[in-house]
Amino acid sequence: MQSHLKKLSFAGALITLGIIFGDIGTSPLYVFQTLLVEGRQVNEALVLGSISCIFWTLTLQTTFKYIFITLQADNHGEGGIFSLYALVRRYGKWLAIPAIIGAGTLLADGIITPPISVTSAIEGLSNVPALASSFVPGSKLILGIVIGIMVLLFFFQQFGTKVVGSAFGPVMLLWFLMIGVLGAIQFVHNPGIIRALNPYYGIHLLAVHPRAIYLLGAVFLCTTGAEALYSDLGHCGRKNIQVSWIFVKIALIFSYLGQGAWVLMQPAGTSFAGVNPFYQIVPYPHLFMIPCVALATLATIIASQALISGSFTLISEAVSMNFWPRITIKYPSNIRGQIYIPSINWILCFGCIAVSLYFQTSEAMTAAYGFSITIAMLMTTILMYYFMRYVKHWPVWLVTIILCLFITVEFSFFVANAIKLLKRLFFVAFEGGLIFTMYIWFKARKINNRFLNFVDLKDQVPLLNALSADTSISKYSTHLIYLTKANNARQIEEKILYSIMSRKPKRADVYWFVHIETTNEPYTMEYSVDQVEPGKIIRIEFRLGFRIQPRVNVLYRKVVEDMVARNEIDIHSRYESLNQFKINADFRFVIMEKFLSYNNSFSVKEGFILNSYFAIKKLAQSEAKAFGLDTSETYVEKIPLVVKPVGNIILKRVAAV
Repeated sequence: MQSHLKKLSFAGALITLGIIFGDIGTSPLYVFQTLLVEGRQVNEALVLGSISCIFWTLTLQTTFKYIFITLQADNHGEGGIFSLYALVRRYGKWLAIPAIIGAGTLLADGIITPPISVTSAIEGLSNVPALASSFVPGSKLILGIVIGIMVLLFFFQQFGTKVVGSAFGPVMLLWFLMIGVLGAIQFVHNPGIIRALNPYYGIHLLAVHPRAIYLLGAVFLCTTGAEALYSDLGHCGRKNIQVSWIFVKIALIFSYLGQGAWVLMQPAGTSFAGVNPFYQIVPYPHLFMIPCVALATLATIIASQALISGSFTLISEAVSMNFWPRITIKYPSNIRGQIYIPSINWILCFGCIAVSLYFQTSEAMTAAYGFSITIAMLMTTILMYYFMRYVKHWPVWLVTIILCLFITVEFSFFVANAIKLLKRLFFVAFEGGLIFTMYIWFKARKINNRFLNFVDLKDQVPLLNALSADTSISKYSTHLIYLTKANNARQIEEKILYSIMSRKPKRADVYWFVHIETTNEPYTMEYSVDQVEPGKIIRIEFRLGFRIQPRVNVLYRKVVEDMVARNEIDIHSRYESLNQFKINADFRFVIMEKFLSYNNSFSVKEGFILNSYFAIKKLAQSEAKAFGLDTSETYVEKIPLVVKPVGNIILKRVAAV
């Protein structure tokens, strides 16, 4: 999103409605209906208590935690759990674990939010008198429409959202105006429903109702979009989100109050089985129900789009921060931060279709919804403690009070949603796979880095100069480029030196060593050049933000162009026949890919981690393609990873026969 839209303005607030509040804004479609189903016996205590719980959940969890506190954890304007982790990771190595769990559970939400939102919208057609018999919840017709929308939604991801994105804000503005007005009409008919904002009714309901734990799990559905709200901070800016939330919350509260008012106005003994109060408060259904369902469907598609885009951003950050294997990432438009990840897109598409086929109705989906997000919220709270305490330096007593409040609320929701675990075994493999992949990739990289040996580059200058001047060895390349992990500008890996000198020595006129440092800021793009031996041995240091893809070929070419413009290097061919025609010299990259050597004797845990790592790596993108070198002259050199060589070999020599 353009930076000027991050400033507080009407345009920025309108864009915010379209990008940020889709998920939480469509929750009135199913939250109150779920509470009536879980409460079994509908009465005044259930209605008032349910709305009271919704109001105070939106106030404490969404408004207080996310709008006022968590949004302060912006990493140069960017949000999300990896942005938060980047801010606090220096305060504890173990903080990677809550970041991984939070990211995995948030991604898992991507396969249930689109189906539940779209299904609840399409099911509204059952309230149109002329269509009621055909659009029964769970029918093949509704299922077919939902799956069709899902397939089209994911298909169009590859083209980006530049065109349709401009319509998101106005559509969501109409949506919030509609739900607010519909609720306000019912509120006018029964203003006594305002009593529901008293916390007494919520506390009393949870204290005495025999199914309180189920009701609490249903209440949580009203705030499920709060975590995604923080993840999309970078698109709109904190001020626009905070100001827009005032309007959004008013519309949401009126919608819930209106639904409650309608229920209380129904005759005693009315059955609410299969009844969705959201659609029941629509006046003149034969005229307005179809436009209402159409707008609800558009709103749920927008909510799904925001969640899908957020999933792409999350995986992109995970790749940059070494939590995920390198995969193909595309840029469908020139809008900053808009990306498309084919593999994740079609995994989510398959997951959404499977969820729709498995649960079929929105009511069945809500029974399994919420568990993942409670875990993600708890993980954010853990990281937020370190942010408040060590980054913001808030007083211990204040941080402790805030932490206790969040933990109490979120742990209550966690317990309430834990009972849904058996109903959501469908998701366990997906969530487990995401978290497992991130954990394995992170731990394996740590093990790998532990056994990296470095040598001083200055000490190798005489050797490299001698090799470069040795005409008895055929020239391997004029310019030879290696990627190095050495953070120290004066060092390179021992394996790089071994690659240059061993087997057939790689003689070159100029040796380049390129290092990429991922910064805690999202969009840093800086570089520095150190001519260790002028014109002979050069080190380039790139400082890239964690949201910038390390396309080394493009970045390196830009650096060389700058150096040529500054007369710091001559890139014309060193061959006499080519030099006289000013032909540019040849450049070759060397990529070193590791494989797990059989000559290892490690613990069971390390063996499992490393074997899993290399198994996953086979499915990942090649290093050459990941660094944008697939179109360059690149040599991939396989080297063994030896963590702990096999020792204590007892070999006895015997006399020859």
